[in-house]
Amino acid sequence: MSNLKKIVCVLSLAVLVMAVAGCVQAEDSAVYELEHENIVEEINEGQSVLSSHKEDTMTLVNEAVELMNEKGELAFDEFREKDSKWYHNSTYLSIWTTEGIRVAYAPNVSSEGESVIGLKDYNGDALDELFIGTALSEEGEGWISYQWPKPGETSPALKHTFVKRASIGDQTYAVTSGFYVDDHVYTNNLEDIEYFTRFGNVSIGNVLHPAVIDRDLGVDYSIAHTIIKPGGSIGAHMMKNPEAHYVLAGEGMLYIEDVPFELSKGQFVLVPANSKQYTVNTGEKDLEYFAIDQPAWSEENEKMLE
Repeated sequence: MSNLKKIVCVLSLAVLVMAVAGCVQAEDSAVYELEHENIVEEINEGQSVLSSHKEDTMTLVNEAVELMNEKGELAFDEFREKDSKWYHNSTYLSIWTTEGIRVAYAPNVSSEGESVIGLKDYNGDALDELFIGTALSEEGEGWISYQWPKPGETSPALKHTFVKRASIGDQTYAVTSGFYVDDHVYTNNLEDIEYFTRFGNVSIGNVLHPAVIDRDLGVDYSIAHTIIKPGGSIGAHMMKNPEAHYVLAGEGMLYIEDVPFELSKGQFVLVPANSKQYTVNTGEKDLEYFAIDQPAWSEENEKMLE
């Protein structure tokens, strides 16, 4: 299971258990239901936005094919115009002949006329086969996904691209345009997280925290990847909100009001609000778990105990 799927499953389980366990007080149930409805609305809105963007991309490619039918190769000049409907921000057209020659590419016009045969994405997938193969398919169009850097950047991002076959005279083309998925759907990876140290031998990284993300995700919970070295521990403290722990690896002991709970891979423990808690790594390997807080973790909600 991917890290993202783990996060989604853990979060869903955490919210459900919080409700069933009574951590959401009776007087707060209406608030919880409203917040849950808002979360669902945000998810639906995210899906509709993504769907809308796919439709916009398909429309752009279809209109480009229509313009090529009308103006022939003269249409390429319009496709290169910056701040136009064809080329703005990370939106642009990339047009290849089915023999593998790039003929229109606004982000780097100097590369036009070059062969794209053998061009691969960051995963080693052959883009010439994907693009040209889709254009020459029976349907003559389709969606492909691959890893490619955004204009002006070097690190790859997931790009979802629509490809459609077009013709000018006897020449056949693959007309394409796509969008970067992380502009619309937030993702993260444990390998990309920045960690900080607490309690001397504990590393913590934010998988998800709305306060450190530069856009509004419509959520008010946080997921932290916590790593306790062998022999290490997290000191006694108390959270005003319930906190869910899901163990990814290792062994340890979580104490809630001095009652011990053994931790091992796959274990899920919900720490009730306003409960004294501390955790000890009792194994020979790192103890790793997700700590999930709703509302999102904040210093104001945490109190260190002696």
